[in-house]
Amino acid sequence: MGKRMFGKRLDNREAKAILRNVRVSVQKLNLVAQMIRGQRANHALATLAFSKRQIAHDVKKLLESAIANAENNHQLDVDRLFVKEAFVGKSITMKRFRPRARGLLGRIKRPFSHITVIVSELREQPNGS
Repeated sequence: MGKRMFGKRLDNREAKAILRNVRVSVQKLNLVAQMIRGQRANHALATLAFSKRQIAHDVKKLLESAIANAENNHQLDVDRLFVKEAFVGKSITMKRFRPRARGLLGRIKRPFSHITVIVSELREQPNGS
């Protein structure tokens, strides 16, 4: 028996959404995650909407889900949200085989990934007066 895994606790001003077992490699998904990291939520949605990458549509739906979680579950202001974290993890790899010349086999690996998006509310800046 191993230790229990305790996930990272979220702050009161944070909400997250997870998309598991996406049929794309970690490297390709991480390129899309890098595009939205640290951006305001509405700007990140616009970035994903006009991205040429096919997986950006699924990441956009995930970001919309994280924004909805922040609004409905944590009562955060949607206009003040930004993407605090967007990270990608490795999932299963399907292994397939294709016949090659002289009776040999060629291995085909079909990777899957997980992506997690955490949105947070911007804190008020104190006035200098």
